[in-house]
Amino acid sequence: MGCQRIVTPLFFDAMAENFVVATGDKRAKYELLYRQVESLVEGESDAIANMANVAAMIDATFHFWWTGFYRVVDDELVLGPFQGPVACSRIAYGRGVCGTAWREQRTIVVEDVDKFEGHIACSSASRSEIVVPIISDGAVVALLDIDSEHLAMFDATDSEWLERIVSLLA
Repeated sequence: MGCQRIVTPLFFDAMAENFVVATGDKRAKYELLYRQVESLVEGESDAIANMANVAAMIDATFHFWWTGFYRVVDDELVLGPFQGPVACSRIAYGRGVCGTAWREQRTIVVEDVDKFEGHIACSSASRSEIVVPIISDGAVVALLDIDSEHLAMFDATDSEWLERIVSLLA
């Protein structure tokens, strides 16, 4: 997959070979990323395929430490497609940042994971985290989980745009 650093909007062909990463500030990167995700998932009904592509697109755009999905399977979260080092395979309801976001059905931004009571340390390199639930018919069906090796990496801009992006997967 070729990644070019330009700001022109791009819509994917069936082979998705022309992913573009915008230059500029965070908002500009998210704006282009959103349009490309929207175009890519538009004709694809398979949730796993869409999660895999979205994780890869976010990773290519921002180079976070870990970017991936957890799917709700029965009464626990099960690891889905991701980019980054090996991760926890299963997370219980209400445990850690992901389990808490699932229980509370809301985005959670953690500036310092060491200060989040009950944080699950899948990687000691993770310093901050954002978890965004994917809600369908009033229930959480999956979560987007992103970790950074830097403190306080995520803010309201990340919350806003990642919520918009996952809404395309609901």
